[in-house]
Amino acid sequence: MNKVTIYTDGACSGNPGPGGWAAILMAGGKEVVLVGGEADSTNNRMELTAVIKGLQRLNRPCEVDLYTDSQYVSNGINLEWLEKWKDNGWKRQGGKLLNKELWQELYELLQTHKVTFHWVKGHSDNENNNRCDKLAVAEIKKYRN
Repeated sequence: MNKVTIYTDGACSGNPGPGGWAAILMAGGKEVVLVGGEADSTNNRMELTAVIKGLQRLNRPCEVDLYTDSQYVSNGINLEWLEKWKDNGWKRQGGKLLNKELWQELYELLQTHKVTFHWVKGHSDNENNNRCDKLAVAEIKKYRN
């Protein structure tokens, strides 16, 4: 199984507001940078989108170390919230699950790839997380008037 490292970040100007996301994929000494955004989004949507787009880029099952500064994403996976939401009909114990379609898409991707999620402190000393942050923020500018 191929090994890949992915760094992701999402950003929003206002919450909701224009949003941007970025993913940096690294494997075999090569690097691929993915970016995008939406005119009207939330920070959590952009964080999830970055992870999904990074995993979608993989063209075969991979073993992935994925780094995110999003506790929303990291806790959703590492605290097994995602499995509980799925088992509960894609609902939270307290009711509606926000970003349900994105969590469902991520769940499907996690059936293909062996992903280990690592939470990193945002705006800190992780060079690639900081690069993703700058790329995501730059995407927001495309949606400002």
